[in-house]
Amino acid sequence: MEIENAHSTNEVLKIISQDRSRTNLLKTAEQRTIAFLVQRIPSWITSDILTAIGFFGSFIILLSFILATYFDGAYLLLGVFGFMVCWFGDSLDGRIAYYRNKQRKWYGFALDITTDWIGVVLMGWGFVIYIDSEWEIIGFCFVILYGWEMLTTLLRYKISNKYSIDSGLFGPTEVRIVISLILILEVILKGSIIYSSAIACVLLLVSNIIDTNKLLKMADVRDNEEREQN
Repeated sequence: MEIENAHSTNEVLKIISQDRSRTNLLKTAEQRTIAFLVQRIPSWITSDILTAIGFFGSFIILLSFILATYFDGAYLLLGVFGFMVCWFGDSLDGRIAYYRNKQRKWYGFALDITTDWIGVVLMGWGFVIYIDSEWEIIGFCFVILYGWEMLTTLLRYKISNKYSIDSGLFGPTEVRIVISLILILEVILKGSIIYSSAIACVLLLVSNIIDTNKLLKMADVRDNEEREQN
């Protein structure tokens, strides 16, 4: 049976998850949602178009911070929509390529990492514009810490030959949800974004330290294996 004609949910789930393992909290619901969507996206919408859509979501988030700064704080809710757009494009671009059997593993990998990093920088930039005080350093910290997490993901892939975008129970989807909740809380309780973002950065720092420790142990095991082989 051709991939394009696969209608069984289990078949589609197997196809779209063949190149990565997921451990995030929402993986079951998320994967089933993706399996539902890839079968219904028009054929003229390519992986590159979906990547562009996801990237456009980052600009929506930046715009929401700018509008909230100069007009009304309620515009932060536009950022929540931006995260939804990011999820849609970023989650489906590679999965639909596998579903249609048109995957470009290394091209997609390079493009995703690049656009994801620029998207994080845009989000951090928006935060700095919105805060405009000494607390803007939280935005810089978030960009650095998220970049650290991305670097850990790349190194883990290099060492283990297994690609995983999750850090335990948290993956990009959970992070987007948490930040969206932070934005909603800021609209309700102005000024709360400083404290909630600071807490998020501390949690991300702890997660990075734990993941880096696991990475170093994994690297040590591989070193020992290669040493024994020689």
